[in-house]
Amino acid sequence: MVHTETISLNTKGFCDIINITPAVLSCVKQSSVADGLVVVFCPGSTGAITTIEYESGVLQDLKDALERIAPSDISYQHDRRWEDGNGFSHVRAALMKPGLTVPLVSGRLTLGTWQQIVFIDFDNRSRHREIVVQVVGE
Repeated sequence: MVHTETISLNTKGFCDIINITPAVLSCVKQSSVADGLVVVFCPGSTGAITTIEYESGVLQDLKDALERIAPSDISYQHDRRWEDGNGFSHVRAALMKPGLTVPLVSGRLTLGTWQQIVFIDFDNRSRHREIVVQVVGE
């Protein structure tokens, strides 16, 4: 069985981190799948899906690390070509990846005790996002 839903989000950009675990769990419940895989994917090129301990210190540490790895205040070739100032967001999204797969066992996501599924919007402005959740299994 394959069950597909979308999660709609409005984001603030600039490393806005949104906990989407409750919405993903709702999709799993709607699917009636007990064992399989849950794929969470963000179409677009300036957002990412990952798991993290959703705690303010860890969230800030991640934002700080990404700023060191792909600074928002330097020039990127993308900016020179498109003049939109969001080259850093494309680099960050490529490093973090647009999707995530989580095993589903006996109707439960196999997340660690403190792990949450998050969407991170790296763009330099607010956006409306549609996150695709696909539950595959039996």
